Amino acid sequence: MSVNPPPRLAGETSSRSAGGQQRSAPRHPPRGSGTSAVEVRRSARRSRTVSAYREGNRTIVLIPARMSEAEEQRWVGVMLDKLAAQESKRVIGDAQLTERAQRLSTQYLDGRARPTSVRWVTNQNTRWGSCTPAEGSIRLSHRLQGMPEYVVDYVLVHELAHLLVPGHGPRFWRLMEAYPRTERARGYLEGVVSADRLPHLPTAREE
Repeated sequence: MSVNPPPRLAGETSSRSAGGQQRSAPRHPPRGSGTSAVEVRRSARRSRTVSAYREGNRTIVLIPARMSEAEEQRWVGVMLDKLAAQESKRVIGDAQLTERAQRLSTQYLDGRARPTSVRWVTNQNTRWGSCTPAEGSIRLSHRLQGMPEYVVDYVLVHELAHLLVPGHGPRFWRLMEAYPRTERARGYLEGVVSADRLPHLPTAREE
């Protein structure tokens, strides 16, 4: 996956290796984030494009050698989100979704939330997910398909927490503190909702 970043800021400098490529030490994300270690490779031959790909349990991000540290951090985040969104388009089935929820319950809720079924539904256009605690069933909106994995996981953990606590009081949010990307996922979903509410620009008429 490659994208073109904006032009480099004037005055930035960076050292170059003899082979034209410079590697940074692998970065390890916070424990429990579900994200692989990230290795950034700088290349003197790369002038504009930024690329990223998976290599085993690592994510490799290729950037221009003269990119600043601030730009590097920003573009690493951008590329991780793009890869996650790309991978999420491979829609998993309901049985796999149930297994995923069970793993998340074990990881973040000490296994106390025990869903009996988790499935995609197409009739939830005003909410991202819902659950029925008495049955242990969870339903996720099909609109989540194609969104970054950490967003889907947030909605799953949210509904799993509701199997334990019905409302959105302090007890509920204390449970959600266990998931490290709660605020980021909430911001992503709020951005999607805001974008949906924007007026659509008229399209140009065909002559």
